[in-house]
Amino acid sequence: MEYLFNSKGKHIANLVNGHLHAPSGQNIGHFLSNEKILIDMHGKYLGEIVQSNRLLYNNTSPYRSVNFGSYGNYGNVGNYGNPGDYGSIGIPGGYSDVVL
Repeated sequence: MEYLFNSKGKHIANLVNGHLHAPSGQNIGHFLSNEKILIDMHGKYLGEIVQSNRLLYNNTSPYRSVNFGSYGNYGNVGNYGNPGDYGSIGIPGGYSDVVL
């Protein structure tokens, strides 16, 4: 399980066994290991992990217009707690915060 944060350090998601979950536990996406990206529940590009724990949207990603199909709903994993703020890194060039 990995806590994921936005550029400001706010906890926005958890990555559990290749599935992306909201802090409250519901399945909101999936990790594609070959492409090293995250997709939403409809198979559309959601973002990627930057600097080891930041979920950010790459504005120039070649996957932005690709539909990867539905990977199913893996339900609710429960609440893993609040890790608190992780500190701001600013927004790296070419990226923006993911809106969940």
